This record gives sequence, structure tokens and C-alpha cells, in this order.
Amino acid sequence: MIDLAKEEITGLPLALSRGMVSKAHMVTKQVADLVEPILGEMGFELVDVQYLPKYGRWVLRLYIDTEGGVTIDDCAQVSREIGDLIDVKDIIMHEYILEVSSPGLNRPLKKERDFIWARGKRVKVRMVKPVNGRRNFTGCLKNFEDGTLYVEAEGSLVALPWVEVDKANLVYEFNQS
Repeated sequence: MIDLAKEEITGLPLALSRGMVSKAHMVTKQVADLVEPILGEMGFELVDVQYLPKYGRWVLRLYIDTEGGVTIDDCAQVSREIGDLIDVKDIIMHEYILEVSSPGLNRPLKKERDFIWARGKRVKVRMVKPVNGRRNFTGCLKNFEDGTLYVEAEGSLVALPWVEVDKANLVYEFNQS
């Protein structure tokens, strides 16, 4: 499941900004469906797709990863391959900027397999609706099972329904040596 990054579009009438979000969601879905199998053949995982206005221009961001990490050369190769494909398929009918990068140290967690992979790691989760009076949880992801994240936060285990997760990402911990 690839979701549009939830960034505020300020200074626009509400109806216009809703239309932009709908358009962006449609583009991210089409791009993800198109490129995910191709990236798989190239040895990469599609982590996230974002399509959003930035400084008066539309930006299409692809976050990719691979077992050994992503290099600048990997990003350039994917940009060349995928950029031409997106243009040929006419998914985006106007000028846009294509950015390809690694997900970084605070990798977003979006898909079920992301949460399974992240078991035992420190995560930050923001919920759509409060759970136990809170929307934000940071702690160790103990398990992901039957659509529920089990996060140990502040000494207690909290069950968070995946369908209610607004945003989740890894929290990188630097070694204190």
C-alpha cells in the first residue's frame, strides 16, 4: 500500500487543496503499480512514493531500498529507467521533478512487510485516533500480528491497530560509545 505523504497544502482554498490531494493520490497509486515490479526485477524495493507540490512545482519522489543499501549510482540508474517509463505511460501530463533516493535512517513503515521487518527495532507511530488517550507512541516494535502493532512504550505494551496508523517510521539510535 503506497500512500500520499500527508503534507499540508497551505494558502489554497479547501476545495482546491482537496482536488490536489486526490490527484496526487491517484498519481502515487499509478506510479507505484507501474514501477514496483520493474524495481523488483532490478533488485530494489519500492519503499514509498510521494507526489506533492513544492515551491510552485510538482515533485515525484521515489524511495527505494535494497539489502545492502542504496548508492547514488543506484538512484541515478533508477531515475533514468523509471523517468522514461513514467513519461511514456503519460501518468503525469505536466512538468514535474523526479527525485529518487534511499528512505534514510528514519525509514517510513507503510506496508505489512515493513512492520514484520521492523520487529525488535525502535519505531515512532502516529495514530489517526487516540489510543489510551494518546496519538503518538515511540518504543520498541515487539510484534506485528493480525493487523496489530505491539509497541513497548514507556514500560507498557500497547496494541495499535494498523488501519488506524497515520504515520510510522524507524527511529535510528546512535551508539553511545
